[in-house]
Amino acid sequence: MKQSRFGHLFSKKKAEQDHLPSANAKKAVLVFLTLFFLLYINVKPYSGTAHQITGIGTYLFTLYQFIINQTLGIVHEGGHGVCYILPCPQFVMVAMGTLFQWFFPLGIACYYKRKGNLTAFYIGLFILGISMDYTSWYMSTAHEGLHLPASKSFLGVDALHDFNYIFSTLGILPYESLVSGVTKMLAYLLMTGSVIAMFFEAFSNRSTLKKER
Repeated sequence: MKQSRFGHLFSKKKAEQDHLPSANAKKAVLVFLTLFFLLYINVKPYSGTAHQITGIGTYLFTLYQFIINQTLGIVHEGGHGVCYILPCPQFVMVAMGTLFQWFFPLGIACYYKRKGNLTAFYIGLFILGISMDYTSWYMSTAHEGLHLPASKSFLGVDALHDFNYIFSTLGILPYESLVSGVTKMLAYLLMTGSVIAMFFEAFSNRSTLKKER
């Protein structure tokens, strides 16, 4: 039987098992992710409330959150960019930004799940939760109008408000708060579930047993 040309991406050789994170590394990631989540709940750069940086912890959080948002923003615009190249209907072009923004961390999570690295898998799901939470905030501003001013646009130019267009096209603009709230709830469930799953993974002896075999 012919082997897939992408088979090497998902191989499970013993040498790769040895490169899985150690128990101490998992616990360190758990502590970092837990602290990040607690700070995230109170200090979100797009929440509309100004927050003063008062310590090294808040500074590092703000820096890391900035990196995540910029990465997701680039991926989001890349989703639109695909339809600038391909002949997509306008609705698909507008929706592709959010779809790319969600499927990017989900794809990374699934990749590491196939590789047996559950720690990286949960991190990917956690970042997907952040992406969905950002989307819920973006959804909640759909009522502000179809045109997004340059001051609020990721690219710094006047643009189309994705969710004003999507919700208006689907006829659900009056239900903006409901859709946004459900998306936010799912985002927090995903982030909370990832942290809880990370806890059990960090204190599980499963990886140790595998290495002993």
